[in-house]
Amino acid sequence: MQPFVLPEFYLSYPARLNPHLDGARKHSKAWAYSMDMIDVPQHGTVIWDEHDLDSHDYALLCSYTHPDAAPRELDLVTDWYVWVFYFDDHFLELFKRTGDIEHARSYLDRIGLFMPAEGEITETPENPVERGLTDLWNRTVPHRSPGWRRRFRESTRNLLDESLWELANINESRIANPIEYVAMRRKVGGAPWSANLIEHSLDAEVPDEIAAKRPMEVLRDCFADAVHLRNDLFSYQREVEDEGELSNSVLVFEKFLGCTTQEAADAVNDLLTSRLHQFEHTAVTEVPALFEENGVEPVGRAETFAYVKGLQDWQSGGHEWHLRSSRYMNEGALDSRGGPELLGGPTGLGTSAARIFRSVATTAPQRARSFSHQPFEQLGPVTLPALPLPFPLRLNPHLAAEHEKLTDWPQLTGILSEPIWDERRLRATDIPLAAAGICPDATPEQLSLTSDWLTWGTYADDYYPEVFAHDLPAAKLTTERLKLFMPTDGSPPPPPLTALETGLADLWQRTTASMTPAERKTFRRTVEDMTGAWVWELANQAQNRIPDPIDYVEMRRQAFGSDMVASICRLATSRTVPPEVQRNRTIEALEDSAADYSWLVNDLFSYRKEIEYEGELHNAVLVVRSFLDVDQDRALRIVADLAEARLAEFRHAADVGLPGLFADYNLDAEAQDALTEYANVLKNMMTGIVNWHHECARYTDEELARVGVRGTRPQPEPSSPAENPLLHPDCTGTPPPPPEAALLPRRYGPTGLGTASLHLPAH
Repeated sequence: MQPFVLPEFYLSYPARLNPHLDGARKHSKAWAYSMDMIDVPQHGTVIWDEHDLDSHDYALLCSYTHPDAAPRELDLVTDWYVWVFYFDDHFLELFKRTGDIEHARSYLDRIGLFMPAEGEITETPENPVERGLTDLWNRTVPHRSPGWRRRFRESTRNLLDESLWELANINESRIANPIEYVAMRRKVGGAPWSANLIEHSLDAEVPDEIAAKRPMEVLRDCFADAVHLRNDLFSYQREVEDEGELSNSVLVFEKFLGCTTQEAADAVNDLLTSRLHQFEHTAVTEVPALFEENGVEPVGRAETFAYVKGLQDWQSGGHEWHLRSSRYMNEGALDSRGGPELLGGPTGLGTSAARIFRSVATTAPQRARSFSHQPFEQLGPVTLPALPLPFPLRLNPHLAAEHEKLTDWPQLTGILSEPIWDERRLRATDIPLAAAGICPDATPEQLSLTSDWLTWGTYADDYYPEVFAHDLPAAKLTTERLKLFMPTDGSPPPPPLTALETGLADLWQRTTASMTPAERKTFRRTVEDMTGAWVWELANQAQNRIPDPIDYVEMRRQAFGSDMVASICRLATSRTVPPEVQRNRTIEALEDSAADYSWLVNDLFSYRKEIEYEGELHNAVLVVRSFLDVDQDRALRIVADLAEARLAEFRHAADVGLPGLFADYNLDAEAQDALTEYANVLKNMMTGIVNWHHECARYTDEELARVGVRGTRPQPEPSSPAENPLLHPDCTGTPPPPPEAALLPRRYGPTGLGTASLHLPAH
């Protein structure tokens, strides 16, 4: 008996079948035999027999997912899929069922030897997985560009290595939280790897200059998430009930939401639908602009469109294969859904179109909710769930001194001369309190630098929607100009024209004076990500579109400044911690969970401010309300539960992950101390942010009523030249060029990278 009824899937693109299916079936069986994958015991266990291979029918999968591939490329792609599924089952039998994590590490390390970034494979394969990879690598990689090879090697490596994450969770009986699961499933699930093979099979590579840009990454991630969520629905019975697997989104939702298996399956399908909607939205609204912004040549545009079409083909074809493969829970699925059979029964365009029409109609209410929110919704007083401090609070002893000069830097940079903030609003926000909690051990100079970064980021976050609400082009131009004030080669920036530019020029000089050019580039990228995320928010506002949940989580980290925090901390430890450790899963878990906990807390406190007083769409409570179609109280509780889950993940990474990392990399005492201190810095960040939200007046009903609704707020009088020497004589509020090497008083002079600490803007 199946544990739930398969939901109505969103299918907007017809599945097509490659005419060379029969040849691929014959070739792939012969190839699997030649690699000893069929009927050859591995450590006493036969992984597959011929019936297993025939009933799984990977040639059918590839013929559906690569309908336009030539015979030779279809054979090659099919062999890759035979290999990857064999690896999955081989790893299951040898390590997941036994819990043998130590030998699993050695096994995966050896596989990496058969994927050289450059040159030939020199190692001798010892099992079917290694033999298959050797053959496939040599048949594929020489024909591709260096950029493609780099991406494919990384996605293949992720697919293999993150199997350890699944195994560790099984050994600990640990079920991931939804945010953690989606991020890790992308790596272990292999869909980014499949996207690389789409490029290869079509001989259509995405140009290197746009491959890492947001629209292409969103397309890839939406594709990956949809593939994995669909697979989880079909494989729940086999994975959870037979294999004891814990890495399945239906199980994750079931445990996190406290709902039935059927309700969890429906929620997973809603998320799958949302990701496909996001894919379509990005392809239509963001990719064409990406071409223009980067001057992509016609050939590159054509190959990119072919790649996007290939991703669509894979989605539709992968669904058809899941309906037919014996590997999955699909009993009666073809009958109940009326899908076209491979042999016999109606297979024409009419039946496919009918299925597409039904799926679009069924999911239309979900799409409509994303565009139908009424801005400035009247909420009234909001009762928040309890949000205690996550760790013991320590406040910097120099807080009182920082409070005394609260208005100095905003006045000198012109922030208080522009019609966004007045002094009362600045004092209600009480940014020094946040800095003091985030940096309890900072020197007075370090604390001032942190407080000034927080002031700049918080002010800019208010400035963008206030000034550019109806002028997206102006926001993009402003964002481009801000880059001029973050030179990485030490060259002088142009004269600043606004308070934003004046403040950023000063902060950049003080923060990066002692950085190398490479460190400046890394740090600058995090600031660019943050400002770019503010533009993304404005684009959604212009469309009155509530973001897709996953896209929101990933962009919210940037909009909140979380990536900038991680970058500063990485740079601060780069001299003692090996680079490969910085990219380790445990470090990513620490950074991402701490960042997510922080902005989730912010979204809870700022919910009424943003939704009722500012007409915003970018708040986790609203996103959850729209996605799950639940009431406000339920959405508040879910967001609070998600914050608690991310905090629990942080604790797990710190208490379990770090000691394991020390042992895996045989780190010396200095490196261990650096990573332990890094975890403590993140603890201070989370605690300081929660304390600030509790204590400051920025989100109180009284302050919200005083400031008023966005667009109707009273504007402060501009300062006179005598009051602020940074203003033009015409009192327009635009600062003139600062004097050479004397933008601000010396007490705000350069303090170096180590003093930057954490700079996190709040909404």
